Amino acid sequence: MSGKIVVALALGVVVLILCTGLYTLWVGGETSRTWSNRLMRIRVLAQFVAICIIMLVLYLSGHH
Repeated sequence: MSGKIVVALALGVVVLILCTGLYTLWVGGETSRTWSNRLMRIRVLAQFVAICIIMLVLYLSGHH
């Protein structure tokens, strides 16, 4: 799989989790209490994984 595709997928996952977390904040109520904090923690983990993937792709693309 191409590095650009993997990076795009990782960023897409982060954006999806972010949008879902923001939506739960907007809805409020029990949904917000249950899911908002959990989704934002998952987003931070997904961002870490995305940054690791980006760094790996950059490293490997520089060493042909």
